[in-house]
Amino acid sequence: MDIVNINELIGNIELFVNKICGKIKKSDIKELRILKTKCFGKNGIITNFSKSLPQYNVSDRKKFGLQLNKAKKILEDAIVKRIEKSKSVYRDSEPHHEKLSYSKDFCFPFPKGSLHPIIQTIQDIIAIFKSLGFAVVDGPELETDWYNFEALNIPEDHPSRDVQDTFYLNENGIKKLLRTHTSPGQIHIMEKQLPPIKIIVPGRVYRNETSDASHSSIFYQIEGLEISENITFMDLKAVLVEFINRFFMSELNLRFRPSYFQFTEPSAEVDIQCNFCKGKGCKICKNLGWMEVLGCGMVHPNVLKSVNYDFQKYIGYAFGIGVERITMLKHNINDIRLFYENDLRFLKQF
Repeated sequence: MDIVNINELIGNIELFVNKICGKIKKSDIKELRILKTKCFGKNGIITNFSKSLPQYNVSDRKKFGLQLNKAKKILEDAIVKRIEKSKSVYRDSEPHHEKLSYSKDFCFPFPKGSLHPIIQTIQDIIAIFKSLGFAVVDGPELETDWYNFEALNIPEDHPSRDVQDTFYLNENGIKKLLRTHTSPGQIHIMEKQLPPIKIIVPGRVYRNETSDASHSSIFYQIEGLEISENITFMDLKAVLVEFINRFFMSELNLRFRPSYFQFTEPSAEVDIQCNFCKGKGCKICKNLGWMEVLGCGMVHPNVLKSVNYDFQKYIGYAFGIGVERITMLKHNINDIRLFYENDLRFLKQF
């Protein structure tokens, strides 16, 4: 082959390199892999140029080989540079697309994750009540009808059972259920020890109801109980006012509103001024300006009788806190389902 043909061939290489470099500058990672195969693959253009070398004389091969090596280096450098730039863009915009470096990203000490907002709230509540002298106890999630209902003054024909739709199970022929509240924990403790008792019982509870913005079939509660002599409703009020102000980190407008619970008498619900509308009324608080925080009351004598306590000697109070509800109030969250959808955009805010 004469020198003109070699020059034409070299010119073709230069045109090819310029064309490919232009594409490389605009390509993403996926397209770069395709271009790399097109250039250096088994049937790639640069590979085929190399295969054609033996048909030229020594002088032409040397000239052609130098140009070919130059073209290979230009293309390889352009591809590597573009890949690094693409990785940098992905790393800044979408970290979950970045290829992990085990030597860099997984060295000791490992980076710590964050706690779920519900767990954070439970820990905050426990810390406050422990500082007020309460002990933390646990109770089983799988209960019998006695602990979940009857011992708490809720007999089989009591209408309140219709309110709490229950998940019933059959374990070895014994009818059991998933607890509908953490109140059975107080029965377990009172069966084991005499007063004075001062405890909280955190845990998960279950109710057979449709999930919506304010309801869930699985949620968390914290039950509180104090049993001793000469306890009054003012003791209950003092504890709850202290807890609410410390939990919300401010002195809030709150009220105790008469209510009814079958295991306490008298009973009350504690409301705080709506965080969303500041008491003016909105759809979140149903235009009342107030939002319920928890339920409470003095322990019903029938509950004390069920654990063989002298109800004429001992008296006490109990309260129940819905963890999701109080978390929503603290952080101005208007949909309980956000806690369980595992959306990192939501969870990373905590």
